[in-house]
Amino acid sequence: MMLFSVSRSLLRGAQRLDIHRNRDVHRWVAPTLRELRRRREKMGPEAALPRSSHSDWNYSAEIFAFGKRLHESFDPTVLQQAFTHQSFIEQETRKQVAVGIEQPVLGVNDNRELIAQGDRLIGDFVEAFLLTALPRLPRQFIASVRVALTSEAQLAHVSSYLGTKDIIMAAEFPIGDALLASTLKAIVAALQRSSGDDRCFLFVRDFLCGQLNQRDVFEYLEIADPLGTLKEYCKERGLADPEPRLIGNVGRNTLLAAYQVGIYSDRKLLGTGYGENQMVAVEEASRDCLRQLFGTELHMKPVDFTLTLSDCARHLTQRASGKVETRQ
Repeated sequence: MMLFSVSRSLLRGAQRLDIHRNRDVHRWVAPTLRELRRRREKMGPEAALPRSSHSDWNYSAEIFAFGKRLHESFDPTVLQQAFTHQSFIEQETRKQVAVGIEQPVLGVNDNRELIAQGDRLIGDFVEAFLLTALPRLPRQFIASVRVALTSEAQLAHVSSYLGTKDIIMAAEFPIGDALLASTLKAIVAALQRSSGDDRCFLFVRDFLCGQLNQRDVFEYLEIADPLGTLKEYCKERGLADPEPRLIGNVGRNTLLAAYQVGIYSDRKLLGTGYGENQMVAVEEASRDCLRQLFGTELHMKPVDFTLTLSDCARHLTQRASGKVETRQ
């Protein structure tokens, strides 16, 4: 009898513990959550909304915070113009005309002029930096690297990580790569107008030229015929014609054949390469020669990202004078 009473007391304690543990979760909670989930799946994903549609949106604070994040001093009026695209101006004008305003006044200009100016600044600064940091690389390949660093996809990538997507004022949403890239160009022009050429150059150097960090520069060069390019380079520099020579081979007439080819100019070894046949080995050897002649070896000295505008001023002057001669 005593054992039976002890068991009943233990069972009551367990029931009280279970009730205390689950007393805050009602029976209707789980069915309600399942029904809400079913309705949400039936309606599909929610439409993406711009950040400006939120109740806590403060555009002036966003403009101020953007400059502080980059540690740059922008003129707020010019920076706001850099983020305002023509499509937004046209959209707001149509809205005001629709409500009866005959001559709408928005108080802000679009960024077309800033985009054109920023495009020129980015091209000039990037090319001057590359000519200074890679002095042995021919100009035609400097142009290839510059095009890769200033492509629309690359500019849009940098612009999105700077946090411009939520601040751009445009009729289009979601924001595409074209708008992101053009906004970055306008920001560069706005910085030049606000803080001068020195700060603008450092901005372009850090965010655009900095994409070369820990990258193989030779990957940016589009060389379809390495041996032909090597012959042209040697001819322009007054060097003897390059001559490919077989240095060694193993496993001939087998599936694991390997050939080593060296390229000589005036009996001096310029580079070597390996391949499964002699044609591939000659091509790899030509690429190795170009790497060494261009100063883009795998063990090359890292690109100097401490260059300033004064270090690159000579190439900027040459580029400006070349444009003047072309116009004349």
